Amino acid sequence: MLSKSLVLIAFAAALPVVVPAHAQESGPYKVLKIQLTGGEGGFDYVTADPDGRNLYVARSGPSGHIGVFNLDTLAQVGDIPGTSGHGGAVDTATGHGFATSKPVTMFDAKTFAVIKKIDVQGNPDGYLNDTYNHHFYVLSHQAPNITVLDDKDGSILGTIDIGGAPEQAVTDGHGKIYVDIEDKAAIAVIDASTMKMTGKYDVSSKGSGCAGLALDAKNNILFAACRENKNMVILSATDGHIITDLPIGNGCDGATFNPETMEAFSSQGDGTLTVIKEESPTSFSVEQTIPTPARAKVLTLDTKTGHIFTITAEYGPVPAAPPANAPQPPPGAPAWMRGPRAPMIPGSFQILEIGK
Repeated sequence: MLSKSLVLIAFAAALPVVVPAHAQESGPYKVLKIQLTGGEGGFDYVTADPDGRNLYVARSGPSGHIGVFNLDTLAQVGDIPGTSGHGGAVDTATGHGFATSKPVTMFDAKTFAVIKKIDVQGNPDGYLNDTYNHHFYVLSHQAPNITVLDDKDGSILGTIDIGGAPEQAVTDGHGKIYVDIEDKAAIAVIDASTMKMTGKYDVSSKGSGCAGLALDAKNNILFAACRENKNMVILSATDGHIITDLPIGNGCDGATFNPETMEAFSSQGDGTLTVIKEESPTSFSVEQTIPTPARAKVLTLDTKTGHIFTITAEYGPVPAAPPANAPQPPPGAPAWMRGPRAPMIPGSFQILEIGK
C-alpha cells in the first residue's frame, strides 16, 4: 500500500492548472512548485518570514492552527495549535509572532510555543508588523478598525478608527502606514508614532472594493488592487494623486511589491497572478499574467529569493443553497465568493511557489 505522503505527492502532480482565457503565460515568471500539504480548515492569509526562513499558513475552524513551513523546501517545521485565525507574522528583532485569532495569539518565533492570548475588540482579520517601532497592527472590519500591539510584550497600545473596513496595510519603514479601506474606496494614512489617521486618499474615480495594497517605499508609489473594477490603481503615497490604473484579474485579495525588481504583484481568485512593472515613477505596464490554480487569491513575497507564495485548494460541486448562518461576501466580491460555496476536497490544500 502506498504511504500517505506518496499519495499526496501523486495527487499534487496530477492537479491541473487551468489557464484562464485572459492569462498571458509568456513572461519571466511561472509556478515553480506545488506543495500539497492537506489538512483541515479554511484559509485566508499566508506570510513569509525571510529572515527566519519560515512561511506561516493560517487554518481556521474547530481545529484551527498556524502551520509553519520551511521557506526553502516547504517542508513543515512547526505548528501552533488552538489558533483559528486569518494569518500571522513575526518580528525578527523581538523574536515574537502574532496571529489574528480572537483572542490574538502571541507566540515564540523560534519554538512556536504560545506565549499568551490577548483579548481585543472587533473581529481580527488582516495584519501588519511594522519594524519602524516594532508594533503589530490588528485590522478589523468592525470597530475598532485597528488595534495596535507592542511586539515586545503584546500589550495593547491603543486603537485607530479609520471609518471603514481595512483590508491590507503597508509601511514605508519611516513612520507612515497606509491602509486600504475596502468599503470606502479610499486609503487611510496613519502616523505610526502618534497612532492617528492623518489623511485619506479617495480612489473612487478609478476603483472600489480595494482588497490589496502594495508600496514602492523608495518612490512613494501605492498600488491598490480593486475588486469591483478589476484594476490596479496606482497613486502617489505623498499626496494621493492618481497616476494611472491597469487591468488585473477577478477576485483580488492581496498585493505586494518587490523593490529589487520594481514589480508589483496582485493575486486573484480567478486563477491569475498579475505582474505590473514600474519602468519609472510615472510609467507602468502589465508585464505578465501568470496562470495559477483557482482561488489562489492571497500572496506573500520572500524578499531574499524574489519568489511569491500563495495558497489554495481543490473544491467539489456547489451546494444548492447556502447554510442559514453563511458569512456575507465582502464588497465587490466575485461570483465565486457569493451565494453557496463549494466544499473543499479533503486533503487538497496546497502551497504554490512562483518565481523566474
